[in-house]
Amino acid sequence: MSEHCTFCEILKNEKTASYVYEDNRTIAILDIRPINEGHTLVIPKKHYENLYEIPDEEVAYLFKIVKKVASAVKKVTNADGKSIFQNNGRAAGQVIFHVHVHIIPRYEGQRSHRLRCDASREKLDEVARKIRNQLTLST
Repeated sequence: MSEHCTFCEILKNEKTASYVYEDNRTIAILDIRPINEGHTLVIPKKHYENLYEIPDEEVAYLFKIVKKVASAVKKVTNADGKSIFQNNGRAAGQVIFHVHVHIIPRYEGQRSHRLRCDASREKLDEVARKIRNQLTLST
C-alpha cells in the first residue's frame, strides 16, 4: 500500500467509503463526486499507480469484477447504458494514482460526462446497499 494514496487509506480504514463489493483482491466503492447515481469505482487492493504497472492476470481479474459490478449497477439504476473507463496519468484525467475503473450509469440525452455533484454519505450508503443486494441476488 502507498502511504499517501486515498484508496490505500480507505483499505486501511483511515477514510470512509460506501462499499458495493469486496473480495480478497478487489473492492468496489461509490465515487464521492458521482457523475450519476451509482457511479462506482473498482479498485485492486494491491497498489499499482497505473495500468502499466499492474500484472496481466490482475487486469483480467479486475475486469471480471468490473463486469459483475457493472451488471448490478445497471439493474439498480435502470440506466440506458454505462461508461466504463480507466485513466492513466494526469493528462488523461487521473486524479488518484492507484489504478481504478469507473462504472458510470448513462442516460439517453445526457450531454456531458464530466459534470460531477456532491453526494451525502447517507445517499451513497443507500445506493451501495441496493447494488450489494443486487449482487447477492445475482450470485
